Parts: sequence; C-alpha cells; structure tokens
Amino acid sequence: MKVALVTGANKGIGYALVERLAKHYTSSDDWHIYLTARDNERGKTACEKLKQSGLQVKFHQLDITDENSRKALIAFMKKTYSDGINVIVNNAGMAYKNDAPELFGENARITIDTNFTSNVDFTLECLPLMVKDARIVNVCSMLARVAYKRLSAPLAAKFNSSMTLDQLRLLMNEFVKHAEAGDHEQYGWPSLTYGVSKLGFTKATYILADMLKNDPRKIIINACCPGYVDTDMTDHKGSKTPEQGADTLFYLATLPPGVTEPFGQFVHDRKVHKFLKT
Repeated sequence: MKVALVTGANKGIGYALVERLAKHYTSSDDWHIYLTARDNERGKTACEKLKQSGLQVKFHQLDITDENSRKALIAFMKKTYSDGINVIVNNAGMAYKNDAPELFGENARITIDTNFTSNVDFTLECLPLMVKDARIVNVCSMLARVAYKRLSAPLAAKFNSSMTLDQLRLLMNEFVKHAEAGDHEQYGWPSLTYGVSKLGFTKATYILADMLKNDPRKIIINACCPGYVDTDMTDHKGSKTPEQGADTLFYLATLPPGVTEPFGQFVHDRKVHKFLKT
C-alpha cells in the first residue's frame, strides 16, 4: 500500500491537491490519500465532501504546532502502514492579515513557530518513515524572495551560507527576538512575518536536501510556491483558483521514480527559480 499525506487540507490549495491526487489514483487500489486538518469536524466534513463525489480519501487529525498531535499521526502511520509513507506535502501554514507594529512581535513568534519550526519538526519526524523514491513537497511562497531582498547584506549573506538546521533555527529565533523587542529593522530584518517564515522554510528545504543527497532511498524534496491563489488566506483576492495553485504541488508530489531533478529547489509554475544559494 502506498500513502500520500497532505497537511492543512480541509480547504483551499490543500483540499484541491487531495482532490487531484485522489482523481489521479482513482483506478488504483494501491494508494491511500490522507487529508489532514487541525480541526476534526472541518477535516471530516471536507473528507465526506470528496467521498460524495466518488473519490477515495481518508482523514486524520493533525495540528502541526502540537507535538502530541504529530506523534499521534506518526504512530498511526507506523502501525497502519508498515511499508512507510510515499508522499508528504507540507501545506499547513498561516498568515496574519495585519502586521501592525503593536502586534508584530506576537505575530512573528506564532508565524515562525507554525510555518517554519513546526513544519521542519514534522518533516524530520516523518523522515524515518519515508520509503524509496518518496517525495516531500514544502509549500513556501514567492514572498520568501521578497523578504530575502529586503534583508540587510550581512543577513542575506547568512542565508546564502552553508549552515545546519540548528544554526538556521537560531537565525530564525533571532528574528523573533528582535521582532518582540521592536528593533528587528535595526538588525536588518524586514517587517514581513509571513515572508520571513517562508524564507526560513525554503532554506530548511535546501538543508534537508543536502542531508538527503546520499540517502539510498532517493527521496526527492523541494520547496514550491503555489502562486497568488483565491483562498481565505488571501481574502480571496488571488488570481489563481485553488486547483491552479495546487498544480505545482501535484507535479512535485508525483515526480516519477528515477528522476533526479528538480531536487532541493524552489519551484513555481513547474519551473525552478533561484534566489538563494542551494
């Protein structure tokens, strides 16, 4: 049995991706597609909606910011699928609508914890379960590039340097510390909590790829941008439909066995975009 897991999938891009994956594998009994969501009822409702349209999907609760929730999902996967996991799409994330100065420190702490720290932790926790030719897709954003371009030269150099995940965590914690102190701009950080969080997750993807490059399982990991999509997160101002936004995620999640590229890249509209050194 093969398993694909999409986080944050009760609506928007994640939901559209689960739907497409389920349609893609509709003729195969070998695949179980999991829709995960933080809220049980919303997740189950989304799952039932897909089932009513004739698609075979499964639900499991997952709040990526909750270590116990992550552990429960991983324990379930270990028990249910002894062969392991084939695809993980780290789509879960959040964005504040208001980066007002008086809220900036708290916003930064919660946004970095969700979009960067928790996603990195979940990926690391899942790695032992990943099978040969597994695919990991980290949903990032072109706003990572915007944030990168607004960094001071010394900070940009740090993000372009070789570093470990622990060193990256310290760097992201520096942003949170200065955001909470209100002096982040003096230290070279932009006032873009979401963009900085996705910059961190993009850099983490590059580091994880370096960690996996000699792994005999030939796991392929990439970061991607779905584009400006009509979802709750964008107040439905995006020009792309969720289905269009899910296209690059689907492309990366279904890269066939034996391919070597893209690997450890940032992908948008199925094309590699470079703004950080890999």
